[in-house]
Amino acid sequence: MKNRIKSDWFLIDNEQEYENALTRYQEVKYAVQNSKEHKEKLLLAHLIAEYEEKTSELPEVDPVELIKIRMEDFGYKSVDLAKEYGDKGTISKVLNYKQALSLTMVRKFSKFLHIPADALITEYELK
Repeated sequence: MKNRIKSDWFLIDNEQEYENALTRYQEVKYAVQNSKEHKEKLLLAHLIAEYEEKTSELPEVDPVELIKIRMEDFGYKSVDLAKEYGDKGTISKVLNYKQALSLTMVRKFSKFLHIPADALITEYELK
C-alpha cells in the first residue's frame, strides 16, 4: 500500500502526536522538491521543531555531542550528514573533533537536526 499524504496536521500537543510526526517525517524526508510530500515534510519539520522547542531543553554539551545526540534522535548516520553537507571526510573530522564546524555546517545542521544555531557556535576543543 502506498503512503498517503496526511493533510490534517495540526500543532503537536503530546508525545504520541510527536512520535507520529517523526515517523511520517522519516517516510517523506527525501520527497521530490515541490511535491505534496515535500510540502508535508516542510510542515512536519516546522511542527516538530516547534514542539521540541516548547518541550525540551538542550543538554549542556559541546556542539559535536549535541549533533551526535540529535543524529541518534532522528536515526541518522554520518552519511546522512554528508548528504546534507556534501563531504563525508569533513563530517568524519568534525564528529571526531579533528576539525571545527564551519558557518555553512552550522546553518545546514541547525536546520537539518533542528538545533538552534547559537547552540552550535559554542566554543569547544579539538583533539
